Amino acid sequence: MLTINHKVKEIHHCQPGNIPEFVLSSTEPVILKNFGSSWPMVIAGKISPQSAADYLRKFYTNAPITAYYGEPKNNGRVFYNENMTGFNFNSSKANLNQIFNKLLEHLDDPQPPTMYMGSTEINHCLPGYNEENNAAIDHLKPLTSIWLGNKSKIAAHFDFPNNLACCVVGRRKFTLFPPEQLENLYVGPMEFAPGGQEISLVDFDHPDFVKYPKFKQALASAQVAELEAGDALFLPSMWWHHVESLTAFNVLVTHWWRDSPAFMGRPNNALMLAMLSLKDLPLAQRKAWQAQFNYYIFEHDQEDFSHIPTAAQGRLSKPLDELLAKQIRADLLNKLKR
Repeated sequence: MLTINHKVKEIHHCQPGNIPEFVLSSTEPVILKNFGSSWPMVIAGKISPQSAADYLRKFYTNAPITAYYGEPKNNGRVFYNENMTGFNFNSSKANLNQIFNKLLEHLDDPQPPTMYMGSTEINHCLPGYNEENNAAIDHLKPLTSIWLGNKSKIAAHFDFPNNLACCVVGRRKFTLFPPEQLENLYVGPMEFAPGGQEISLVDFDHPDFVKYPKFKQALASAQVAELEAGDALFLPSMWWHHVESLTAFNVLVTHWWRDSPAFMGRPNNALMLAMLSLKDLPLAQRKAWQAQFNYYIFEHDQEDFSHIPTAAQGRLSKPLDELLAKQIRADLLNKLKR
């Protein structure tokens, strides 16, 4: 087991509707203790798993959901199979009531199968839930999703949006790494991952420091967040997080939002294009393009383009507006067709 000495900063007396701005703009994770403690979902979950399931059932519309099942021998780890030709779990469409019944049936198993419903948009699956258990960040236009299951271990990965993750039933442990630790996390394939997002290949329960020696450097920068029911975690964009569900019945509700308009597109699109056009260039040329990216992209806040008349700045205008974004996208699409 890992020993991590750095705990995520906690703040208290923070309720829906009064999240301080320094939290939502933080570049470090922050725990909001007892943030949702008055929500009906949290109250029901503290009574019993059965009460939690019954509370959620009243919102369920019988819409099919995607369920995941892993053998007991996996000990909750959601990962690849042994030769990385597939995964160590099966997925299928199911009725949420079936998931509840199975979870309740295996509550007391010493080594249960892993049963898991991953990110599911809450207004589609459980309309009305969000009205009774609202984080009051509607001004950020978040995508609100629900995750539920029994004990599970989700490998370290990152998400582009910011996230307010609310532990509403059970307990969860997040092990967090800043974005620059990417090179020390031994990340697997980009196009083939259990949840669609590339993951660290390190087994956090049994880390192999011979095979993954740089992981020790990542651990030096790691922070741990242990959440009880009612706690929330603000997780900044691009932070790596390993998530462990610690109880036999648990529910997490996430709220994802981005700091830039949707018309700007997803940054990973630029990464894919760079792999196509830059990755295999000679080192000297890659360094030259690195200087271009630093000047025009990564350090543009420090650059002064006043030597160009405002009317002629075009794509150098700050911030980029929607019309220019559409023009760039159209130009790029035309060039990719050649």
